[in-house]
Amino acid sequence: MTPCRAPSRHRQAFTLLELLAVIALIAILAGIVIGVGRRASGAGKTARAKAELAALGAALEAYKFTFGDYPRTDDEVQLHRALLGRRGPASDAAITGRVFIETARFTIAGDVLLDPWERPYVYTYKSTAPWNNSSYVLYSIGSDGSDSPALLAGGFPDVAPAANADNIYANRF
Repeated sequence: MTPCRAPSRHRQAFTLLELLAVIALIAILAGIVIGVGRRASGAGKTARAKAELAALGAALEAYKFTFGDYPRTDDEVQLHRALLGRRGPASDAAITGRVFIETARFTIAGDVLLDPWERPYVYTYKSTAPWNNSSYVLYSIGSDGSDSPALLAGGFPDVAPAANADNIYANRF
């Protein structure tokens, strides 16, 4: 027969080393989750910007089909007015025309279309002479917020500067 042990009055507790190991593990897992969440958020904003640029591109094509040309401007307010059917291609003259975008699908502040990082989309068309580009230039300056907005000869965007590395363009050149 085996001897019976009397119940011990001492409770076993975690050692300091075990507690530190658990805390370190929780901190590592939290860091991984936060990092993945930030990357997913950034990827989501990039995808949203691409979708909005595609919608704006389709609206600009419908505008061109209606009026025969894209809005000639480099002003974001004038672009918004044009896509709302309030501005003709070559002038600031007020018109009443067809609305080309669903404003509920965009973030708008003070008559300016904003990208997911809450910065205005950049648009230009025939703002310099000569304009050899057969299309417009429309893009988001991306997550870093930096941009080198110079156009190359003929109205083509300069994608080479490091500041333009994360720019998201509506059309490829």
